[in-house]
Amino acid sequence: MHLGVLVLVSGFLALGWWQINRAAQGNTLSWGYAVQWPVFAAFLVWFWIVEMRRAVQPPAAVETAEGAGGATAQEDAPVRLATEAAVTRRRRNEAAYDDSGDPTLAEYNHYLAWLNANPHARPADYPGMTEPAA
Repeated sequence: MHLGVLVLVSGFLALGWWQINRAAQGNTLSWGYAVQWPVFAAFLVWFWIVEMRRAVQPPAAVETAEGAGGATAQEDAPVRLATEAAVTRRRRNEAAYDDSGDPTLAEYNHYLAWLNANPHARPADYPGMTEPAA
């Protein structure tokens, strides 16, 4: 990956220099490309840095609070937050509030849940769909 990034960044900068030379000879369109190629090189360097940082970081160890075994509250906080985040992700499709007091809202939420469970279905395929009044 390092070699690929080095080759691409060098190539992008060389193309930018080539476009600067063409622009200096009177090709006005080349001014845009003279800026574009170094921007591509900068983006590639930024992406490479992000990926290298991600590769160096150890994977997050998610332990339960019981598995910490006598850790202080301050040491236990990251584990507790990671566990809570995992629980939050797991329950993403559950209702966030009680809609039983509003039948229209409950029907609409049921419709949305059906659409989520049937992603390739058309809204007209919904079994609770009533025909619109003419």
